[in-house]
Amino acid sequence: MPAPASVDPRLLRAFVTVAEELHFTRAAVRLYVAQQALSRDVRRLERELGSELFVRTTRQVTLTADGERLLPYARRVLQAQDDLLAAAGQARPLLVDLNSPGLETPRRVLHRARELAPGHELMARYESGLTWAAGELLAGRLDASFGRFAGLAPALRSGLVQQPVRYEPMAVVLPEDHRLASLPEVPLAALAGETVYAGAGNPRTTEWTDLARLLFEGRDIALAPPAPLAVGDEEFQRIMARTRHPILTVVDFPALPSTVLRPLVDPVPLSPVSLVWRKGLVHPACDALRRAAARLAAEEGWLVRPAEGWIPASDAAVMSVR
Repeated sequence: MPAPASVDPRLLRAFVTVAEELHFTRAAVRLYVAQQALSRDVRRLERELGSELFVRTTRQVTLTADGERLLPYARRVLQAQDDLLAAAGQARPLLVDLNSPGLETPRRVLHRARELAPGHELMARYESGLTWAAGELLAGRLDASFGRFAGLAPALRSGLVQQPVRYEPMAVVLPEDHRLASLPEVPLAALAGETVYAGAGNPRTTEWTDLARLLFEGRDIALAPPAPLAVGDEEFQRIMARTRHPILTVVDFPALPSTVLRPLVDPVPLSPVSLVWRKGLVHPACDALRRAAARLAAEEGWLVRPAEGWIPASDAAVMSVR
């Protein structure tokens, strides 16, 4: 492979992204460019290097031997460029998924991180659940998210890193005329015979539905069947008003009209919240996000597990990694 006098890092980034996706359309989406422009960049790099980097057919894209040799060097060049921009205070914005607008834990961590890194832009996104966000993290379309790490498939977890943030007590949202609405706290045993909504059928939040299934097992509490996917608070309220099922949530869930929020007790079920990002991510704002999560956890006692708390063994193992 002839050595050119210089190589535009943009062309190297195009090459690395296609090499990781082995699909030009997916790589173009990840880079926010048109597929034709991405193809032109790869062709230009091949001309400058005097070597073909990919074998393209109508069915698949694969790396050539030259492409395999170039890939680790291209990654090192791009990482060095990112490090240089970060050192000069020119890091790109960090895209942080907060799941849903009303959730307090992610929102507070993001707010503290912005205070710790005023020279960097941290931009909020709302992907509803960690299952969906994990795929976006691995594809490079998000940088960080929050949620139940143990609920992800092993293939997703293998490309991600997590930092425990909080054991968040769980609660139920009840119609204000529900038989349990007058209680200040709802014992789990009191939900026996009830059908509770926990996101069943929503592909973005399967880690949450799985946690509910583990919690309800052996307690005579049924999972509500899939409901239409609600987009926005108004649609969510309309669907829940029609079904009138209690909703499994967390104690910081925002208020809904004509409902009450009641903590669950005996035992107190805990939702394990981790900060999650992809392996190899280097960004000063991500460092600030991690510091913010650690400081809030220490100040608020978020990682002190209540003696009467319930959590699956798999989640307890994940949350013990500090």
